[in-house]
Amino acid sequence: MSFLTEILVSTSERVARSKRAFSPERLQEGADLAEPPRGFKAALGASEEVALVAEIKRATPSEGILDASLDARVLAASYERGGASAISVLTEPHHFLGSIEDLVGARAAVSLPVLRKDFIIDEWQVIESRSAGADAVLLIARCIQGDLASFVDRCRALGMDALVEVFDETDVERALAAGADLIGINHRDLETFEMDPERTARLLPSIPPDVMTVSLSGVTERSEVVAYGHAGASAVLVGTGLVRAADPSEKLKELLGR
Repeated sequence: MSFLTEILVSTSERVARSKRAFSPERLQEGADLAEPPRGFKAALGASEEVALVAEIKRATPSEGILDASLDARVLAASYERGGASAISVLTEPHHFLGSIEDLVGARAAVSLPVLRKDFIIDEWQVIESRSAGADAVLLIARCIQGDLASFVDRCRALGMDALVEVFDETDVERALAAGADLIGINHRDLETFEMDPERTARLLPSIPPDVMTVSLSGVTERSEVVAYGHAGASAVLVGTGLVRAADPSEKLKELLGR
């Protein structure tokens, strides 16, 4: 069983448990009462340089434990001081040791928009994200077996931005057909975990210029941020390099060339 298949199975079980614990009415009420979204895409577009999305995660399947005891609030505040345009919070519990509570805590600690990064397979999770205060949701194209457009539309109906993650040309076509206006190009193959840092440059020509793009995975140096910006990416997401940094705020400044 591949990693992606394994995680989709565990995610399906997690969603089923959530549905048993919360009625649709209660979840929607939480979404209706949540603080208004802060505008994830707008924050990335407001940067005069390549924007940086700083990620909070305790572990990864490829790297193992990064920092099991990290405090999402403290790390989020450090990211804001360092100049991040937005924050990504991994909420998957089994392989990344994340939680919805991490998202809630991180958002409460900053004024930046916060992206929920998880393996979204059910529109229930989209409503759950807004109920927890998420300003945007990651939609991995190859994880959504149904109508991707309906997931994008549900995000927008709740006031959130949808960052649609792609890995190849087929994913790009599907994302564009779904009306995505914010696309993340993942350099990591979720089936094999192999990295391809040239994927941004290869896929960007197939994405219209009015669609904002974000480079995902494997960024650790200022030179890489510059290179992806020259290729045409509007933003870069950085996770492992920041979590492992002795001073995440200073590492962010270094990545931004400040």
